[in-house]
Amino acid sequence: MAKSNAVFLEGNLFRHISVMSLTASLGLMAVFLVDFVDMIFISMLGKAELAAAVGYAGAILFFTSSFGIGMSIAAGALVARALGGGDENGARMKATTALAYGFAFGAVFAAIVWFNLGFLVTLMGASGETHDLAVGYLQIIIPSLPLLLIGMVGGAILRAHGAARRAMYATIIGGLVNAVLDPILIFGLDLELTGAALASVAARVSIAGAALYPILRHYGGFSRPTRDEFMNDFSPIFALALPAILTQLATPIGQAYVTRAMAEFGEEAVAGMAIVGRLTPVAFGTIFALSGAVGPIIGQNFGAQKHGRVRRAYLDGLLFTALVVILVSGLLFLLRGPIGALFALEGLSQEIVYLFCGPLALAWFFNGMIFVSNAGFNNLGHPYYSTWTNWGRHTLGTIPFVMIFAAWFGAAGVLIGQAVGGVIFGLWSGWLAMRVISRQEPPSEPRPFQRHARLTQLFNFRR
Repeated sequence: MAKSNAVFLEGNLFRHISVMSLTASLGLMAVFLVDFVDMIFISMLGKAELAAAVGYAGAILFFTSSFGIGMSIAAGALVARALGGGDENGARMKATTALAYGFAFGAVFAAIVWFNLGFLVTLMGASGETHDLAVGYLQIIIPSLPLLLIGMVGGAILRAHGAARRAMYATIIGGLVNAVLDPILIFGLDLELTGAALASVAARVSIAGAALYPILRHYGGFSRPTRDEFMNDFSPIFALALPAILTQLATPIGQAYVTRAMAEFGEEAVAGMAIVGRLTPVAFGTIFALSGAVGPIIGQNFGAQKHGRVRRAYLDGLLFTALVVILVSGLLFLLRGPIGALFALEGLSQEIVYLFCGPLALAWFFNGMIFVSNAGFNNLGHPYYSTWTNWGRHTLGTIPFVMIFAAWFGAAGVLIGQAVGGVIFGLWSGWLAMRVISRQEPPSEPRPFQRHARLTQLFNFRR
């Protein structure tokens, strides 16, 4: 298979992590930046209910994309392990069956969500015209979920090969398509939210095509699995995919609770949170990309039994996280005024956005710690540890803290409580990840004094 060398088995790990994370984040931020521009365009329409509708819809879209994230984690881990072990044909087969299973199950999942949109939007706390706008927006986007899933799994396969730049190009192309179509459809054709939704669908089509093309052209394409091969791959794929999907579902469910808690303080508060929701992935796209970036590096070295490099990759991932969070937090603090002016913020909306651009941005280090730890769990054979950590973070680490801090500080307390829970579970994930890595490492050779002690014990026993 052309260009399928396990490139992460040699070289500086911090450099590998930096290159993988930055290229992956550029692609992600291209998409997130378009979402951010969407919010700017929608805010320019001067209708608070439109911005609130996007906020409610965003939580549900995050929920649906969790399926694709879970499948991409499984595909990336299996392909990386196969490449690390020198099994290129096995890597191609895993890529094929993971993509096929993901598309099929993604289509079923999308259909279930589509037929229950009214209930789900109501569950978010939306009502009246805002409810109807959110449902209409989602009815257009949700059927394109299988295409988004192809793009996500395709990108994971490329990253498993070390082709971070080609994976980045796929998402950048999608972002450009969305950016071009947004003003045409929203303003030129006066379609407002409908135009934004149609532009998003076109972007998903573009991402899918741009992710598949380099796999077909440069990385051996796909296999033609038999029925038995599909059945054989079902267990290893879903042994990783199921806990990964469950892990990802925790985030939108936790975010849904946060959205509902914020809804108690009015549409101005929800609109402020919606802006934070669009600003967060743009600012911290590199952190969002960490799990997908560190995962193949850990997976290849684990497949090659290079345990020392597995440990070093994890620690370098945390170091990279700290550097990024400090830099981005400083920039957000300096730019909080221009950001507020861009959205013409005032009152409660301004308070929420300024809070995010201040001390709460630093708390993102602990979210990054969870992402890096989850990459370790998924690639070291403990995917359910990711599930427990994420569900704990978005239930026990969200609900009670949001309730307590919201009672003390109002709408701002919702975000503060969410951040405090993240700190606690970030530290927990780091401790657990180091235990997993330590258990994977073979017993080290005894040092001289240890060897002497063991010989003495043996001599005394024989006596």
